[in-house]
Amino acid sequence: MKSPQLPDLPIFRVIADAAGELNFPAYVIGGYVRDLALNRLSKDIDVVCVGDGIQLAQAVGRKLPGRPRVTVFKNFGTAMLPTPEVEIEFVGARKESYRSESRKPEVAAGTLEEDLARRDFTINALGLSLNPDDFGTLVDRYDGIGDLQRKTIRTPLDPDITFSDDPLRMMRAVRFATQLDFDIEPDTYDAIARNKERIKIVSQERITDELNKIILAPQPSYGFKLMFQTGLLQLIFPKMALLQGVEKVGQHAHKDNFYHTLQVLDNVVVAGGDLWLRWAAILHDIAKPATKRFDPKIGWTFHGHEDRGARWVPQIFTELKLPQGEEMRQVQKLVKLHLRPIALVKETVTDSAVRRLLFEAGDDIDRLMLLCRADITSKDHQRKERYLRNFGLVEQKLKEVEEKDHLRNFRPVITGEVIMETFNLKPSREVGELKEAVLEAILDGKVRNELEEAYALLLELGKEKGLAPVQPSAHR
Repeated sequence: MKSPQLPDLPIFRVIADAAGELNFPAYVIGGYVRDLALNRLSKDIDVVCVGDGIQLAQAVGRKLPGRPRVTVFKNFGTAMLPTPEVEIEFVGARKESYRSESRKPEVAAGTLEEDLARRDFTINALGLSLNPDDFGTLVDRYDGIGDLQRKTIRTPLDPDITFSDDPLRMMRAVRFATQLDFDIEPDTYDAIARNKERIKIVSQERITDELNKIILAPQPSYGFKLMFQTGLLQLIFPKMALLQGVEKVGQHAHKDNFYHTLQVLDNVVVAGGDLWLRWAAILHDIAKPATKRFDPKIGWTFHGHEDRGARWVPQIFTELKLPQGEEMRQVQKLVKLHLRPIALVKETVTDSAVRRLLFEAGDDIDRLMLLCRADITSKDHQRKERYLRNFGLVEQKLKEVEEKDHLRNFRPVITGEVIMETFNLKPSREVGELKEAVLEAILDGKVRNELEEAYALLLELGKEKGLAPVQPSAHR
């Protein structure tokens, strides 16, 4: 692997000139250098100087056309400078010390060596000089380039100290290994297992941020396996860890739902699923351990796991500090409905069943079908092919019924307001029953979702209940 080269960006020479005038030796450090070595695009640059980082940022800003505004974060001793090409953060070299109950360090000015030593991993402890006498020279005190070549995640110092000081680095180790498809060096890996309990002092928001980055990686299953094997997953997401394992009674054994879930997750990634569809894959079987039963006649069952799992979604999102709005509701819907398309494969696909699925899934029908395809993970190749063929028939039926009945985001023409106005009723169970009866008739294909037909049925249903319309012609 060649040493990374500074791109020919004028900003680097401007920083070098300003640093030389201030006599602050300056370096590009960290992820930008790592990504240069890996030929990856990065737009965030960290500049470390042996001196006052805020003062250097302000000096650079004065030298740039238009004198861009420098944003100063005094509490952190950093400054941010936007440029057309990149965003640059400036900070003075520092050393850190930690208290056992906190991952927030006490910071003091330090040397370049002390600053590199406090970095999380060797691949992030790389630097490129911005000094006139050795401009562009690689600084690699801990063989980070060698670790990039070996595809290895390793800490610069004793990993027990690194992870005990800042336990979030354990999640970051898993995240980088997953994103880059690297191995975690054995001593570093063992230190994660030894220090896993320290993760409890980290805020849930920071943990979830790293978790989402793992989920968004090209093969997130790798990260979840690392978290499970080191014991981190059992601490940060115990419900998911409970999916692991196989129970056997006689000849009856169920599949390992943890590894099945990871396969579904990877399948969703291959199909182009976004973060929330990936979360639906993670949670689609989350309630199986709670609903597992053994039936001597048919073996293991997980009846109702989709409904219970859907009920769990809001609480899981709350615990993990995930959004509580539309994203959560979408995941909840997908978890609740994930067995429905598969059930249609096993029976004669009626228009009525398809209408109900379209009605309940609404605009999420395509995402639901993607999740259900991903959920077909049988190791029996012929069985899997048969399921996928039948599933194709269901998808074709969905398309045909949708084109005919336009049931995506379907809204019944007979609303509660229409019912109350027609029969002069107040909100009541009776109104709900009439509304549901009209809806069922539409979904069964007995009447079309058109006002005249549906209203005529409403009048018939009202008559059966002894209700007389106040203004029967108002909605004809």
